[in-house]
Amino acid sequence: MSQPPFPIPEIEDRIFGTLTELDQRLTLYQENRLGVQHLHRAVPLDPEPDRPITLHLTTAGPLPYEEAICLFTTDDSDPAGKGAHVLPLRRDRVEWDSLLWGYVCHWSVTLPPQPAGTMIRYHLAARIAGTDRWIFADNQALTAEEATDFALWVDDDPVPDWAWDAVVYHIFVDRFYPGDGRPWQNPEKPTGFYGGTLRGVLQKLDYIRDLGCNAIWLSPIFASPSYHGYDATDLYTIEPRLGTLADFRELIEAAHARGIRVILDFVAHHWSHLHPTFISAREDPQSPYRDWYVWRRWPDEYEMFFTVRSMPKLNLRPGPARNYLLQCAQYWLEQGVDGYRLDFAQGPPRDFWADFRRACRAVRPDCWLFGEVVHTAALQKTFQGVLDGTLDFLLAWALRETFARRKWDLARFEAFLAAHETYFPSNFCRPAFLDNHDMDRFLFLAGNDVDALKIAALILFTLSGPPILYYGTEVGMTQKQPVHQGERSFDSEARQPMRWEDVPNSALCEYFRRLIALRRAHPALRYGVRRLVHLDAEAGTYAYLRTLGEESVGVAVNLSSQPRWIRLPREAWVKMPQDWLNGSTLRVQDGALEVNLSPKSGALIA
Repeated sequence: MSQPPFPIPEIEDRIFGTLTELDQRLTLYQENRLGVQHLHRAVPLDPEPDRPITLHLTTAGPLPYEEAICLFTTDDSDPAGKGAHVLPLRRDRVEWDSLLWGYVCHWSVTLPPQPAGTMIRYHLAARIAGTDRWIFADNQALTAEEATDFALWVDDDPVPDWAWDAVVYHIFVDRFYPGDGRPWQNPEKPTGFYGGTLRGVLQKLDYIRDLGCNAIWLSPIFASPSYHGYDATDLYTIEPRLGTLADFRELIEAAHARGIRVILDFVAHHWSHLHPTFISAREDPQSPYRDWYVWRRWPDEYEMFFTVRSMPKLNLRPGPARNYLLQCAQYWLEQGVDGYRLDFAQGPPRDFWADFRRACRAVRPDCWLFGEVVHTAALQKTFQGVLDGTLDFLLAWALRETFARRKWDLARFEAFLAAHETYFPSNFCRPAFLDNHDMDRFLFLAGNDVDALKIAALILFTLSGPPILYYGTEVGMTQKQPVHQGERSFDSEARQPMRWEDVPNSALCEYFRRLIALRRAHPALRYGVRRLVHLDAEAGTYAYLRTLGEESVGVAVNLSSQPRWIRLPREAWVKMPQDWLNGSTLRVQDGALEVNLSPKSGALIA
């Protein structure tokens, strides 16, 4: 791959934290293999009515397991209760695992078909040979009351159609726009309030519509002591700094009038230590809210969001805290919200999300529910059936490694992309992005190389996942220092106030506007099959086709510092196509279509 025109800063892009480090990967591998493990392995993961479902289990380690069973209910009752059905698992096979240096036994059971609208709740357990001791799957509990709860919702409930056509504009509300006639505030610290408001969002809806985006995702807007809002004190109240319920309803109405859907950031795993229920639970041993939290030792030791004591974890096993959150989610859908981005979705129990999806669909059948799961592809895939999909952090990582950090060449990128597209089922919606509020902005990571940003955006907007554009990326917003510096994080670096002064006459903004228009104009870019047609990693050139029926759209990029001709199959187009993005020269040569790409540029050919 050719060298960039200026040095790329050596920035640690810690999208997955320490998970990619070898010792962490080995630890995770062992955790997922030793003992009794189900790990949500069901076939299919998103069961249809009247079709059987097969559950899979593994056992490994120093204990001998003689039999395994499934306890399940189909009437919404607790599978730990007396009314649960019991089915034995069959021992399918044994394999040798060299990393564990031991054997792994595979078990399975097939559940009977169920009608639409059935919630299957179940536990899996294996008995230690020669004893009456049962070990329950995943958390290795010794009793059914403490076991990991699993659930599958049986219904014909696909991803809403509008999600596949969405182009989402991601807004960090406090940093987006204060409103007409109101200046930005000047807080003493970067974590202070800059003064963005819901009315400011409303007043910029025309800008978002004209950019081509047809959905907005708002950072948390509920009552909170912080500028970011991920620590709510009341999920039924709009944070007064941001506006009122009347402002929010006006925003919903104005957005819908412009064909723009509204997606809220919803945090189910935790909230603020200043939440009235948590204050009550800590102060009063008889508080009705004490069971809303997970205590290690009451009142000062409790589970939390990682190590953040100001964000206590909620007890989301079936009970009042779970019911409260489900009702909150339904309430905002009733106010006109179109969907949720679900923060830290791997935190709450998976059966909670099955209930969440059912509750949300009951109020708004076409709501879009996608989770933030910053983890392995294997874990992300298990959210099929409980959510519509997960944010595509793996693709973001690959795009950043290839086009921003230049750590991967195009051959490695294509190897990743081809496997990535094959691994996930086509009905699992994976909204894709270049950057977001928790990571370094793409442009900063790329050493402020605008050409690199434009090429990465071309790839992003021509793949199947609904693209997400983080506010300000379209006008070249960057930052002064990395988000991650050793053990410290400076998230506010990627959350600077929107530079509205850069919007007029912005060539980059016009590029994004044209790219979004082309995506929306060509169904092949949203629904078509992708086929590699050119790859020369050494030369830095790459091309693929997206084809749907008789329509084909070509995407070609040149990462080198020299002009390059790239050959494409002539038969893909009935008539002579053109580059609608940058106006590159095309010609027919020796029966093939060739496109002449300028240095560090791309083409969209149709």
